[in-house]
Amino acid sequence: MLAIGSIADHAGRRRVYLAALGVFALASLVCGLAPSGGVLVAARVLQGAGGAGMMATTLALISATYHGRRRGIAFGVWGGVNGAAAALAPVLGGLITEHLHWRAIFLVNLPISLAAVWLTLRAVKESRLPGGGRPDWAGMLAFTLAAGALTYGLIEAGQYGWAAARSLVPLAVAVVAFAAFVVIETRGSHPMLDLRLFADRSFSGVMAGAALLNPAAFACLAFTSIWLQQDLGLGPVMAGVALSPMAATSLVVSLAAARLPRLTPRLAVGGGLLLIGAGALLQGRLDQHSDWTALAPGLVAVGMGVGLAVPALSSAAMAYAPKPRAGMAAGSVNTVRQLGYALGIAALGLLYRGDAATLNEVYLASAIIGLLGGLLVLAAVSRGGVRAGA
Repeated sequence: MLAIGSIADHAGRRRVYLAALGVFALASLVCGLAPSGGVLVAARVLQGAGGAGMMATTLALISATYHGRRRGIAFGVWGGVNGAAAALAPVLGGLITEHLHWRAIFLVNLPISLAAVWLTLRAVKESRLPGGGRPDWAGMLAFTLAAGALTYGLIEAGQYGWAAARSLVPLAVAVVAFAAFVVIETRGSHPMLDLRLFADRSFSGVMAGAALLNPAAFACLAFTSIWLQQDLGLGPVMAGVALSPMAATSLVVSLAAARLPRLTPRLAVGGGLLLIGAGALLQGRLDQHSDWTALAPGLVAVGMGVGLAVPALSSAAMAYAPKPRAGMAAGSVNTVRQLGYALGIAALGLLYRGDAATLNEVYLASAIIGLLGGLLVLAAVSRGGVRAGA
């Protein structure tokens, strides 16, 4: 996402989005027809690359297509759909898997992708920056190595301990690769991430909020789903239904927040993270007699926080960055969100042991992440400036 967001600024955002959508659709077809596990995994890698291109370009396209109040509403819809999709996916996936076939969860992407291509060609105009650019292959390699090694190291540490060589080696590789990435981006003539953006305190605050939002709000859902199905014996569909309060609340709040003229990124992101932290605390009161309804109040609070914060993160990252760096800013905010999600699952997995007691520890850690993230954003992001959806 980080690389494609920068490339799309020069190659054309609509062109890159359509190409990524095509890759995603093709990979989905291969996943659905995969004759073996190896082919399925390889196609999933390709699907992830297509998804990265789509995520990195949608925000910049929205920013170029809509203006004024309509842009705020568009960002609200984008954020609401984004948050709702993460929570609704277990319900839809469970329904398709139980009543059709697991292959259908991939094949269903094909008609949706075709509709998206038709709508994009019909309604979205091309936008790009003048001049040319070339891919930052060295930076791309260094960042990917750092992110992958760090995630893998955390997973291995949870299984073998922090002192094990198979934990220490990837963590050391991550440190070296990240240092190399900083050097490459500082000295390169065409960096995929202009580190000077972080000189703006508000931009840095928004990026910190983006990095902490997904581990606080979404990473715990992986372990919640396991608890619902293994401990409570719920099927995939009912487990998804149990998580649906978060999706519904997120969608409603994001649409409502887009119409609030006085809602600033500082209040939306900071307040949203505080709500997410409070919701995690509400969920972390489970005992051996708890059922799935015990999660509902906390899920509603988390959904409110997600509905406030996600649209504001996306729009504010581009608003606090120079206009020529809109695609780069969009790619950056989505990259740190997804990286935060991956690292969050790896880190919280160190706590969860398959029971309600350790699930409460996961919620407590999520709450700390959300509350500290909210306070950090409130302290860093300027009080005035752009509206949350501007």
